Amino acid sequence: MNKTISNDFKEIVTGRRSIRNYDPTVKISREEMAEILKEASLAPSSVNLQPWRFVVIDSKEGKETLAPLAKFNQRQVETSAAVIAVFVDMKSEAFIEKIYDTAVEKGYMPADVRDKQVPSIKGLVENMTFEQKKDMNLIDAGLVSMQLMLAARAHGYDTNPIGGYEKDRIAEAFHLDKERYYPVMLISIGKAADQGYKSVRLPVEDITEWK
Repeated sequence: MNKTISNDFKEIVTGRRSIRNYDPTVKISREEMAEILKEASLAPSSVNLQPWRFVVIDSKEGKETLAPLAKFNQRQVETSAAVIAVFVDMKSEAFIEKIYDTAVEKGYMPADVRDKQVPSIKGLVENMTFEQKKDMNLIDAGLVSMQLMLAARAHGYDTNPIGGYEKDRIAEAFHLDKERYYPVMLISIGKAADQGYKSVRLPVEDITEWK
């Protein structure tokens, strides 16, 4: 049975471009940026630990700090309204009580379920190696990053994910504990100054098997 897909949603997905040149006169208020991040943070995460952390770099000083760390992406840094540095918190389990207590307060979860799940999740995380926890967190970071880019487009902005930057230096550059906060990607955001370029995707039949 055919189902109708929202034209707005289809345009958000199919019309997205990776933009490298932005209109530098377009700014995004911190209130609207906070709304975009709130919408992005509705992405799913493993046992709801929500390990993603954001540094929104939108000031002249912040961009000057970032510029030498993203040498091959100067146009995005200079012209975008902001660059969002996405990290994962390797100690995100520190927030588990806050997350699950809030779920109980809002009536999303019975207290007895919380009382069983919290110690179970703590035990699971404590027994993970660093690499196992990082792998889990990076999956969640990928989910929130894509949702962030789609949320930005729904607000009328364009984005570009950036993987080429000095990952070993960025946490300390922005006064974060580099042992705790692991860098994932940068996402530039703003209003495109040009249409960017379309990119080719492999057809579904090349990437899918039906069993």
